[in-house]
Amino acid sequence: MLKIQKKQGLTPKQEALLRIGTVVLALICAGIIMGCLGYNPFKMYVQLVKGALGSKYNITATVAKCIPLLIMALGVSIVFRMKFWNIGAEGQFYMGAFGATWVWLTLPDSVPGIVMIPLMLLTSFVCGGLWALVPAILKHKLDTSETLVTLMMNYIAVKWITYLQYGPWKDPAERNMPKIFKFTDNATLPKVFGVHIGWIIALVLVVVIYILMKYSKFGFEISVLGENPQTARYAGMNVTKIMIIAVLLSGGICGMAGMIQATGNEGRLANDISAGLGFTAIIAAWLAKLSAPTILLVSFLFAILLQGGSFLQVSMQIPASVSEVIQGIILFFVLASEFFANYKIVYQKKEVR
Repeated sequence: MLKIQKKQGLTPKQEALLRIGTVVLALICAGIIMGCLGYNPFKMYVQLVKGALGSKYNITATVAKCIPLLIMALGVSIVFRMKFWNIGAEGQFYMGAFGATWVWLTLPDSVPGIVMIPLMLLTSFVCGGLWALVPAILKHKLDTSETLVTLMMNYIAVKWITYLQYGPWKDPAERNMPKIFKFTDNATLPKVFGVHIGWIIALVLVVVIYILMKYSKFGFEISVLGENPQTARYAGMNVTKIMIIAVLLSGGICGMAGMIQATGNEGRLANDISAGLGFTAIIAAWLAKLSAPTILLVSFLFAILLQGGSFLQVSMQIPASVSEVIQGIILFFVLASEFFANYKIVYQKKEVR
C-alpha cells in the first residue's frame, strides 16, 4: 500500500533548484497544451518575450505592470509570515485608490503636486490599512476565518467604487460611458526614465521590508507568531499588538499600490483598474517564499507574462487569457512541488497474518 511520510527539509540550494525546475516543467506543460490547441508553443514563447521586452515601449509597459503587482505582493508577504491569510489585497488596493481620489477631489486644484501626491499616498495607506483591519478584528474577537472575510471584502470594495463611478463621482463630460473625473497634473505621478516614480517607491519598499523582516525585532516577532502563537505569548510578546500592526502595514502597502496604479498608470479611479492583480500578487508572494528580493524577481516575471500575453493577442490572434492559463499552471505545479518538498510517497507491503 502507498503511504505518505514527512521527510527532512531541503537545503536552500535544493529548494531553489526545485522551484526553477517546477517553473520550467510548468512552461513545458503549458506549451504542450497550447500545441494541442493548434498554436506553435515555440513561436508563442518567443512572441511573448518580444511583446514584453522587445522594445523600449514594451519594457516600459512591463515595468508599469510590475509596479502594483510587486507592491501588493510585498504587502501580503508580511502577514503571510504570521499565518494570517490576507486574500484581500484586491479590496485594499481599491480602497487605497478611493482614499487618494477623495483627497484629490476634496482639496482645491491650486495645491501643488509636491503636497498633493504625498497626501494622496498617505491617505491611500490609511484607507488600505483600515480596510484590512476589519477582518483582523473579527478574527481576534470572533475567531472568524480571515481568508473568507478578506475575500468577501474584495467584492464590497469593488461595488463601492462602481457606485461612485456611476453615481456621485461620475464625470458629466463622459457621456458614453460612466467614468470618474480624470486626475489633473498635480495629482499625477511624475515620470523618471519614462516610467512613473512608482518604480522608485516599489524598490524602496523592497529594501525596507527586507530589512524589517530579516533584521528587526518586529520581523522576528512576526516569524515567531507564525511558527507558534503559544511560544510568542510565553516569550512575553503582545500577540494582539503585533497582529494589528502587521495587518495595518500589509493593507496599507496594498492601498498604496491602488493609489500608484490609479494616478500613475490609469489616470483615474475605475472599478476595473486592478484586473485581478491582487490575486496574482498572492501567487507571486507564495512562489517567492515571502522573500522581498525574490518577490521583486517573480513579480517582474509575472509582469512579462501579463504584458506578453496582451501582445500575443495582436501578433498571433491568441486570447490574452493565455497568460492567465500559464499562471494557473505555474501555481498548480508550485503547489505540487510544495507537497513533494515536504513529503514522500513510500510503498509498504501489506503484512500477511
